[in-house]
Amino acid sequence: MRLNVAEAAPGPYKALRSAETALGHGPLSATIRELVKIRVSQINGCVFCVTLHSREAQRIGITEERLTELPVWQESELFNAQERAALDYAEAVTRGHLDDERWEALREELSEEEIGYLAVQVAHINALNRIGAPMRMKPPRR
Repeated sequence: MRLNVAEAAPGPYKALRSAETALGHGPLSATIRELVKIRVSQINGCVFCVTLHSREAQRIGITEERLTELPVWQESELFNAQERAALDYAEAVTRGHLDDERWEALREELSEEEIGYLAVQVAHINALNRIGAPMRMKPPRR
């Protein structure tokens, strides 16, 4: 690891961790939260976050088959309409462009409160990825 950010900047890092706790108390299902965190982390190349959230996904009952097909969720039949809308939003925002068509599709599947929490969740995991990937954080091995 290049730098232990938790030690180098403990206050801001602790604030990021606190945000994760708050997001867990929101209206988004744990499944959507973990799928979004994994997919965004895959896009951003953060091995620490991919591993951490894949383990959490398995712990809450997301099957290995769904995790295997997550990088190609658009072609998979294993994701429901809400999950697809959330993943589509997460990918679009992570890549820098959310068009009106995607926004309207999201509004058809999730409530305003859920969308608010999704927006913060996507921003949050992107922020964590932008620490984990450049600092070359490695996941603990089992």
